[in-house]
Amino acid sequence: MDWLRVHRGDAPLVIAFPHGGTELAGLDERFVSPWHAQIDTDWWITDLYAFAADMGATLVATDISRSVIDMNRDPSGASLYPGQATTELCPTTTFDGEPLYRFDLPDEAEIMQRLNLYHRPYHEALTAELDRLRAAHGKVVLYDAHSIRSHVPRLFDGELPQFNIGTNGGATCAPELETIAANICAASGHSHVVNGRFKGGWTTRHYGHPDEGTHAIQMELAQRGYMAEPAAITHANWPTPLDPNPTIRPVLEQVIAATLDFAKGRP
Repeated sequence: MDWLRVHRGDAPLVIAFPHGGTELAGLDERFVSPWHAQIDTDWWITDLYAFAADMGATLVATDISRSVIDMNRDPSGASLYPGQATTELCPTTTFDGEPLYRFDLPDEAEIMQRLNLYHRPYHEALTAELDRLRAAHGKVVLYDAHSIRSHVPRLFDGELPQFNIGTNGGATCAPELETIAANICAASGHSHVVNGRFKGGWTTRHYGHPDEGTHAIQMELAQRGYMAEPAAITHANWPTPLDPNPTIRPVLEQVIAATLDFAKGRP
């Protein structure tokens, strides 16, 4: 499984990257174009958080594109946001609603195959790392790392706040952890929201059981904080490079450090 990358650390923190991959699993010819299938990637997200490895965090990342299968969707196919526009377990459109496939949409058998090949191994790896660290520390935090373009009218109105913290309405972690992350983001001078448009996907909701020692929190970043966002996205200008000194990285470093302190029981 060379598409699955696990960096093991000893601190009680796992950072998950379900949407940073661009590999299309041999489906290139069926998609409208590889670029269309990769446009909604959480660009450069593992690079942005690379510092966390030196802090002892465990990092779990997939190189498989979300257009093949979305690792942050309920494997049953149930919508996480009923009544709102979203994409499926095996998406058939981009965030903007444009068709992904030229022909042969995935049927039920193919979706099950992709579940077995990619979704389940990814979550088995996450489960194993969380179990390992919870056994060693008694408490562990899962930090689900995401990013998205600042303007996606089909999904949300206007400009997305820079920092979007999701805990499924406070159900997936202790109130203290949610408050810690929100206070750091508020003090940064950038916009932020807690449980706004993004309340936490399937990963956060599935693993977040604070009463059992696993606290889960999602951070959705507006991509303008670490890469240039053209007014109109085209094949010629997207994606842009990672900013070598993004203004939000020091904020993320503070959030990760404070999350580690929480997991270790430090004030």
